[in-house]
Amino acid sequence: MRNPIRRIPALLCILALFLGACSGGDTDASDTEEGIDNSAEGISIGAIPDQAPEKLQRLYGAVSEYLTAELGVPVDYVPVTDYTAAVGLFKVGDLDMVWFGGLTGVQARLQVEGSQAILQRDIDENFHSVFIANTASGLTPVDDVEGLSALKGKRFTFGSESSTSGRLMPQYFLGQAGVRQADFQGEPGFSGSHDKTAELVQAGSFEAGVLNEQVWKARQDAGQVDDSKVIEIFRTPAYHDYHWIARPDLIERDGGEFVERVKEAFTNLDPADPDQKEILDLFGANGFIETENDNYAEIEQIGRELGLIS
Repeated sequence: MRNPIRRIPALLCILALFLGACSGGDTDASDTEEGIDNSAEGISIGAIPDQAPEKLQRLYGAVSEYLTAELGVPVDYVPVTDYTAAVGLFKVGDLDMVWFGGLTGVQARLQVEGSQAILQRDIDENFHSVFIANTASGLTPVDDVEGLSALKGKRFTFGSESSTSGRLMPQYFLGQAGVRQADFQGEPGFSGSHDKTAELVQAGSFEAGVLNEQVWKARQDAGQVDDSKVIEIFRTPAYHDYHWIARPDLIERDGGEFVERVKEAFTNLDPADPDQKEILDLFGANGFIETENDNYAEIEQIGRELGLIS
């Protein structure tokens, strides 16, 4: 009688051949699925955490899905804890492309030679900060930068310490009005995000604060602003702000063609397409345009003047 154990290798070979036939052919790790080449080197994207985490996850989850489909390679969104972490992960190469504010974008580029600002929203070439006040503060709208002197002696909060629209540019304009941080009642606050600034001022925790215009408008549109408790008192002059920055290795990928496809994917976002319209709406923009490093020279200069860039 034959030993049944000796028959096992032959049976396994037959089983393997059978399964291969049923699968419809050879499989390979480099096969594509729905146009996505999973064997190709993917990219990791990130963003400064300037809004509520759930909104950021919704926005950049949609962005990563869209870019994965458009570029044909896996694109992963990596959440970060704070502005400094976004700059740090970009520096060490854990993030290939990051949505930065003006200040953090400059800080990141100065630490990664050859990195480039490549895209911004249509609203970012003429962006503004909005000063708001609790109605119980007695503060009223002012017509010019000099009017910000009324904030002396008030409890005031910025956004993140590294925010362009929530700290850098507001501090610059406050300085033009002769308002130093020591002129507030107590130390100024740093809420950490634009949404939180609006909430704190509306609740009366601070008499006044400053946030970016896009978040302010989004909160108004969503019915999250109680006009009986909080009002806009001043909108700053325009400046360049948010933008996508790519690391040099991403810029050089495929002889420069890859980053051109990234640009095309963003500039081709179509509001007539429901999924793409959602991305634009979450960004608070009508579209994207190309940008360049030189557009942020003013941000760099002011950052150095205020000691936020060494």
